[in-house]
Amino acid sequence: MYQNVYKYDEMKRSEHMAVRQTAGWYYWTHQLLEVTGKDAAAFLDRMFANPVANLKVGRDRYTAMLNEKAEIIDDVVVLRLEEDKFWVSTLFVKKLTAWFDAHRNGEETAYEDVTKKWDMYAVQGPRSRDLVNALTDTPVDEQKFFSIADNSIEGIPVKINRGGFTGEKLGYEIYVSPEQGAAIEEKLREKGEAFDAKEVTDFQIMAISLPTEAGFYYMRDLMYTNPFEVGLERGIGWDRDFIGREALEKIREQGPAREMLGFTVEEADVHIQHKGFGGPGDPVLLGGREVGRVSKFTYSFVKDINIGYILAEKGTLKVGDHVSVHGFDGVITEKPFI
Repeated sequence: MYQNVYKYDEMKRSEHMAVRQTAGWYYWTHQLLEVTGKDAAAFLDRMFANPVANLKVGRDRYTAMLNEKAEIIDDVVVLRLEEDKFWVSTLFVKKLTAWFDAHRNGEETAYEDVTKKWDMYAVQGPRSRDLVNALTDTPVDEQKFFSIADNSIEGIPVKINRGGFTGEKLGYEIYVSPEQGAAIEEKLREKGEAFDAKEVTDFQIMAISLPTEAGFYYMRDLMYTNPFEVGLERGIGWDRDFIGREALEKIREQGPAREMLGFTVEEADVHIQHKGFGGPGDPVLLGGREVGRVSKFTYSFVKDINIGYILAEKGTLKVGDHVSVHGFDGVITEKPFI
């Protein structure tokens, strides 16, 4: 019989719940593309659905990159470090660079993969601000969400970004040169004890269980969808030109054909295929008819229940409906789950 790889693993549980109850920290460097030049803002503004040119220096924005069909081909965070200098945080820097190369239009801009120049340590959870303040030479109390600022830790230059991939109201990302990474880890361990902070070592926790509880996506969840189908239409700048705008306007007028919904499965030891395994995901049946596919499936330590996402025909399911997924009973619920 299949056994839930999360529910009975006390190490996973302790690391997950540290982030929810005190603080958890971990090393996880996203890939970074540095974009510079006098036309950098205008170029990025055309590449992404949400506006970039109006970002203030020191602020971040989450946005999707679309193809001409308005399908999401990457979701990124854009950070404006200087007037003409940006970071694009992605998991697919080679694909991003190739797309930029193919869609340059004479703009005076340059971009470079700077991933190897930076290590990133995430510090997440209710006591993350206390821990970061115990580390940094300048307190971060006044730093706003989705903002990045220069700081230092016992003289080591760092950049502190307030944000994260866990859904916690308080969370920070420490960017530091790789040469100083070991020193930062040592200080996190040393200072973290006072705040009951725990190092998160399990990739499934930092990348799957924590983000899914918060309703966050991976690119694998978003493949072949458009922003209206997955709830990412908020903040799109319709008063400007961007790749995919014409197709997306038609979707806005006609309405999306599908929608991303949450669901739970109460039975503990179930095995359900989702897009994370590389296929289309198990079919979701309502009254014996397929109405969608499973995009994501994992376990919520906070709710003590299996949770996931379904990409379903628009309007066919509502909260409280029961569906059959791989022979198991699923219940449609709100997303996020916490």
